Amino acid sequence: MDIRPENDDEHDVVLDIVRQAFGREGAVVAELVDALRRDDPDAVSLVAVEAGSLVAVEEGEVAGHVMFSRSLLDAPRRLVDVQVLSPLAVRPAYQRKGLGRALIRDGLARMDAMGVPLVFLEGDPGYYPRSGFTPGGDLGFRKPSLRIPDAAFQVVRLTAYEPWMTGTLVYSSTFWDLDCVGLRDPAA
Repeated sequence: MDIRPENDDEHDVVLDIVRQAFGREGAVVAELVDALRRDDPDAVSLVAVEAGSLVAVEEGEVAGHVMFSRSLLDAPRRLVDVQVLSPLAVRPAYQRKGLGRALIRDGLARMDAMGVPLVFLEGDPGYYPRSGFTPGGDLGFRKPSLRIPDAAFQVVRLTAYEPWMTGTLVYSSTFWDLDCVGLRDPAA
């Protein structure tokens, strides 16, 4: 697999992969991807493209996607530009084969090279620690919503991180506008 920035002509393919990967929530997550593209022109959107021919995906087709977008850390000293990894999506035929971790690894290397100190996410606490993520609360970070389970609020510290960079993650308004923060209580 080759991992590279998403091309403009791949937007629809990426949205389809997101819909497939997220099942019932796929439409909302695809809407989030579109909104982040529009609202954060500097968002880093990477795709994994098949370099050889496999049965499930032909050469040159997109097999997975990850997006990193700007948010803020409200630290005592000042606001800090950070990134949020969301979403990560892999075609069902390629899930559980290391492609998601490869996308994360490549994306984190790019974030580190850009001088990003911290990358946050809301995600499966059984999956993301394999890529270096740690529960944010354990490191003194506060989640942007009480609806986010403690174990799902995760962070990775990169080279530009400094110990004074603690505080509350402030999601970009796009996440709030689409109600893509934490879990809603279906009984409420």
